[in-house]
Amino acid sequence: MQLAGKKIVLGVTGSIAAYKTPELVRQLVKAGAEVRVLMTRAAADFVSPLALATVSKHPVHSNVADGAAWNNHVELGRWADAMVIAPCSANTLAKLANGLCDNLVCAVYLSAVAPVFIAPAMDEDMWIHPSTKANIQKVRSYGNHIIPVAHGELASGLVGEGRMAEPQDIVKHLADFFEKKNDSALKGVKALVTAGPTYERIDPVRFIGNFSTGKMGIAIAERLAAEGAAVTLVLGPSHVPVQDTRIQVVHVESAEEMYTAATQAFPDTDIAILSAAVADYRPEERAPEKIKKQGDTLDIKLVKNKDILASLGRVKQAGQLLVGFALETTNEVAHALDKLRAKNADMIVLNSLKDEGAGFGHDTNKVTLLDKNGGVEALPLQGKQEVAAAIINHILKLKHAEKTV
Repeated sequence: MQLAGKKIVLGVTGSIAAYKTPELVRQLVKAGAEVRVLMTRAAADFVSPLALATVSKHPVHSNVADGAAWNNHVELGRWADAMVIAPCSANTLAKLANGLCDNLVCAVYLSAVAPVFIAPAMDEDMWIHPSTKANIQKVRSYGNHIIPVAHGELASGLVGEGRMAEPQDIVKHLADFFEKKNDSALKGVKALVTAGPTYERIDPVRFIGNFSTGKMGIAIAERLAAEGAAVTLVLGPSHVPVQDTRIQVVHVESAEEMYTAATQAFPDTDIAILSAAVADYRPEERAPEKIKKQGDTLDIKLVKNKDILASLGRVKQAGQLLVGFALETTNEVAHALDKLRAKNADMIVLNSLKDEGAGFGHDTNKVTLLDKNGGVEALPLQGKQEVAAAIINHILKLKHAEKTV
């Protein structure tokens, strides 16, 4: 089974379905996994910590601190190959959706760098409530995996949706995930991603920049790493943290620095995805001291920066796949296709500033994928993690098409 040797953190929350968790732990251990169990205080009303400690063969923790000992939630979050929250009550789901952190389960969730699997459990009326649907969408947009609820008898006596998936179904969901990961077409692939803005200094305190946060590129890098690729991320100035420690991050500031880092990494790259918002121009001269306010105008001569996508397109070798991004405001598709051809790219990801909820700063995005074979795939507005997955799936289709030609 694919769970042999896997390290699993199980978070148990306050739901009647918690009575199933000793059996879930038993099946995980039987499959070869090493399990650490965390509980909220409410969970202890439904299942005994002693029972879970007995089947997991490890102490069960429910507090960030037990007496004089600190349960290191960051260490637990980094230790795991996967975190499972089962059952996940409506209350805990709302906390996960909004980043609340008032118990050990939520603290480890916010510290987790491994995939997180959430098995909701609640009554049908709670499950179909609009706020629950919104919270499910939010936690899914963060890249978490939702294990579908089952239809059946509920604690209220009603029969409907909201029942937690059975232990064997949760175990199978995890095993299928790790089997897919081990068989991933990206295993061993070397990927280069650029992300974020560039800053072009005018003087020691001022710069030319843009509103890019790097969220889209970071989501792509993290998805590639999760699929088994060895990822180098060239990241411009960004306050967004890179959670996956497997990613090699190269921090840069200017377009010139990004050009140097990208061109150095590209020869050893199988897939390059250039999502950074690189400044087209920079000041010809950088003032060594702060420019003092003088007169009513200030003239700054700008010179063109090197085009990273075009430069990589000129040296691209057979077998390398090059993806660029285009942010357009008029004649979007026509301009993106021109860029695809002129820069010798294999695919362009087109953003339009006309689409609400897309572009800089949002957690969502709406893009159109255009490739050299004439393929056009218009994606709906969705979370950037889901957009990243769609981009990578399209790339894999391109690679497969090349192999079959």
